[in-house]
Amino acid sequence: MTNDGGEFRRVRRYELASGKHEDVEKAAWDIMFTSFSYNGKYRVTGINEDGRTVIEVQETRTGTLVPLPKLPDGEITSVQISRSERQMAFYLNGDRAPSNLYLYSFATAKASRLTDTLNKEIDASDLVDSTVVRFKSFDGLTVPNILYKPHQATAEQKAPALVWVHGGPGGQTRKGYSSLIQYFVNHGYVVLGINNRGSSGYGKSFYIADDQKHGREPLWDCVEGKKYLSGLPHVDPKRIGIIGGSYGGYMTLAALAFKPEEFAVGVDIFGVANWVRTLESMPKYWEAFRLALYKELGDPVKDKEMLREISPLFHADKIRKPLMVLQGANDPRVIKPESDDIVAAVKKNGVPVEYVVFPDEGHGFSKKKNQIEGYQAILRFLDKHLKGENI
Repeated sequence: MTNDGGEFRRVRRYELASGKHEDVEKAAWDIMFTSFSYNGKYRVTGINEDGRTVIEVQETRTGTLVPLPKLPDGEITSVQISRSERQMAFYLNGDRAPSNLYLYSFATAKASRLTDTLNKEIDASDLVDSTVVRFKSFDGLTVPNILYKPHQATAEQKAPALVWVHGGPGGQTRKGYSSLIQYFVNHGYVVLGINNRGSSGYGKSFYIADDQKHGREPLWDCVEGKKYLSGLPHVDPKRIGIIGGSYGGYMTLAALAFKPEEFAVGVDIFGVANWVRTLESMPKYWEAFRLALYKELGDPVKDKEMLREISPLFHADKIRKPLMVLQGANDPRVIKPESDDIVAAVKKNGVPVEYVVFPDEGHGFSKKKNQIEGYQAILRFLDKHLKGENI
């Protein structure tokens, strides 16, 4: 795979004997992977097409695409072709259903579903399908997003909304099943999963457009996302908050500190508050990751003042809107003092601050009991400070 000489990743062939290399396959999006079946009869390629994975299977000898059956809306992942090359197993993940296992027969060109993973207490019709939407940002750059609209949101019953910021930097909000987003939407919140500049999946230029611009241009994209939501007939423009985890948590804090009048509330899930400390505290075994972050964000020695300028902790006195923070006590990537400090600093402003710490979690909440407790706490916070009549 390479994107050298172009915007998107493509498949190339390298001949060991001659040293020649050439393009084998390219698309209008990033190619995520390509792999051969056991005897090389088939090659499977995954393409990141506008926030979802699209699979192509071709016969290696002829290059002919294998016709795939009509399946429910969603994306195919984890493709495995049997050693006999007669069958193919894969998962199908949709907005309203978690990943289900399917088995496809090359002989009959038919697929059968082997699992039904949606909890029996959940009615799929109560969940919603997402849509890909775009808006022009402050400088004319087109920003792609994944939008979720609650069934009950109408022009007559305007709903509160959230700008959902992914992790990274350099992650991507994608279509597919998200129990947490569906949880919020089911309780009446419009959710805009923003892919601000610096997100992956939209070309090399878009991906590097946030380098050493954090706290500014990518954040301004989020503000423009709020403006986009404000223009939707079913959204209450006075009730729009921002939420995110990890880098998305940083963006939440940055929004409240650097654009203090834009968002009604913020939910920071283990986000960075002090980039100087975070970059200095990275363990030695993250060396390659450390160097990549230095390139994107800045060097904590050479660029210390710039990093202080974009760190919400040093501007916490400007935060005037309700804030919720969730943190794992054992997080090695965004250490607990990051959240401790921002909570203490914002409390001095006399604004509502809620803080949830899980002593048995790291960077992300893996235990079901903690997920339930944490996400219910977020919903209660939003219902009180965003949906409440006191906004």
